Amino acid sequence: MQRNMVRPAAMPSIGMAHRSFVAYLFRMSSAFVKEQDDNFVEELPDRPISKHPNDVTEAGLALIEQALEKARAEVAAAQEAGDRNELARAKRDMRYWMARQATAHVVRPPTDHSVVHFASRVTIVRDDGRRQTFRIVGEDEADPSKGSISHVAPLARSLLGKKVGDTVSAGQGSAEIVSIE
Repeated sequence: MQRNMVRPAAMPSIGMAHRSFVAYLFRMSSAFVKEQDDNFVEELPDRPISKHPNDVTEAGLALIEQALEKARAEVAAAQEAGDRNELARAKRDMRYWMARQATAHVVRPPTDHSVVHFASRVTIVRDDGRRQTFRIVGEDEADPSKGSISHVAPLARSLLGKKVGDTVSAGQGSAEIVSIE
């Protein structure tokens, strides 16, 4: 005949030997753990890769290649210095730039300036009167402070395929396209 046993929630259903071993691990000297921590380098997660096409200008591809060379130099320097943390970071960056280089698709500057294309330079006038010029470029080369925006940015997506005189959504307001180069 089997008895009905009520086991308290705090007491998991594990064998006595296992519970003793777990208790031993918790009492173990931290000196053993510290020694292992000193030599342990956590693997850094990869930098996220965009799900969008890796369209780039020729200048954008050059920037990717420069970043890859810099990452390779940092890997070599970290290996020579024996700096495992820096090596992990540099290898992560190198993997990112290798992936970006491998997937890069160079898009030549458009010759048709009747509509906005990738690599077009577009001047807009916002509904508050501000006049701004942006070049639509790849994600890795975008720098709005220098007048370039990523082709996946909301403003760029609203501009692509439009003509001079068209009105597009721009942030909280709207903007009119006044020139395309």
